[in-house]
Amino acid sequence: MAEINVTPFVDVMLVLLIIFMVAAPLTTVGVPVDLPKTEAGALPSEQEEPLTVTMILGGEIQIQTTPVTRTELVSKLRAIAAERTSERVYLRADGGISYREVMQVMGALNAGGFANVGLVTDVAGPEPTAGPVPTGAPASSADQ
Repeated sequence: MAEINVTPFVDVMLVLLIIFMVAAPLTTVGVPVDLPKTEAGALPSEQEEPLTVTMILGGEIQIQTTPVTRTELVSKLRAIAAERTSERVYLRADGGISYREVMQVMGALNAGGFANVGLVTDVAGPEPTAGPVPTGAPASSADQ
């Protein structure tokens, strides 16, 4: 008999495929973030005014319109979180701010009691640049 029976091989491969399909989503780890969608719809209205934290290029941080230092940011956020029912906060950051600084503020938001962070962006897509943009320099004259 010169033929090979491939039925057990196919059965084993199907079982392995199912195992990998179930196990693959469990291996991803990430920070819970509400990512913006490309076709923005209206957000459901909340009972409270939405809390907004703004990062300005010069290093200034504002909660709503009140300037706050980085050292007192977490304590102020904890005090605000104790009075609010919603855990949603919107983070607005200037495009020239480094990724590290934005992530540090997002960590402070999480430590302050806000687990639902929405990143605010403009509707228009990114502008193409001719080359790498130096740190701290605007990408184009439209940013000024």
